[in-house]
Amino acid sequence: MRILVTGSTGKLGSALLHRLESSGYKIKLTSRRKPERMVNGEWVYSDLLSGEGLEEAVKDVDVIIHAATSPVKHSKIVEVSGFKEFLGKMQHIKNIIYPSIVGIDDIPFTYYKKKLEAEELLRKSAIPHTIVRSTQFHHFVENIFLSKPFFSRYIVPGNFKFQSVDVNEFAKHLIGLVEEEPQGRIADFAGPEILTLKEMAELKININNESNKVLSIALPGKLSKSFSEGKNTNPLQKHEGISFEEYLRDKVNETLLK
Repeated sequence: MRILVTGSTGKLGSALLHRLESSGYKIKLTSRRKPERMVNGEWVYSDLLSGEGLEEAVKDVDVIIHAATSPVKHSKIVEVSGFKEFLGKMQHIKNIIYPSIVGIDDIPFTYYKKKLEAEELLRKSAIPHTIVRSTQFHHFVENIFLSKPFFSRYIVPGNFKFQSVDVNEFAKHLIGLVEEEPQGRIADFAGPEILTLKEMAELKININNESNKVLSIALPGKLSKSFSEGKNTNPLQKHEGISFEEYLRDKVNETLLK
């Protein structure tokens, strides 16, 4: 079986590549940039913005794991119109595994709305597919909200809640779906615990022995309300695995080993 991984230079794409390299699958990778580390497999250039290389990317593959995404720039093209064009070249595919995000139908964020449109395109297409939503990744939450303190304080928005998950564990879950039949939308893949951003910041402070404090500021609006209500979480689908605390401790250990 030959597997195509799109977005092979992103965080999820890189995690998929790392796990697939030791598998018995034939690997094909596609992205706008060639992965820096690539033990085996074939890489081809493609661009969802222009449509260039899409036909060559999908040629002679059986299953696609679609990790390509663009949350900041050109979301409408990459997530919807470019993806629609890509789908038009998949008539021979046995299954496209589409990673999505928990809560996109309840959170008024433009990128999430585009992901929801992409799900709808898949559902209405004749392409065999499996859609699996995950909660936010540990590194995403840290990088966006807890990357740098200001005036010795982590400033966090209100009572935002997250049920973050390890990107490598989600990659393993996606690869486990390769041998399965297309299932449409399946159960969410959510992290082991739900924490507020304040609690996550306090964990980082304690683990890193920082002198910083946490300042929580409530924000108005529907977007803030949806995160405070935990619309991005799924307590019924907790998966045992690496917690946010363990993720932070692993980072400290990796730094000490360098």
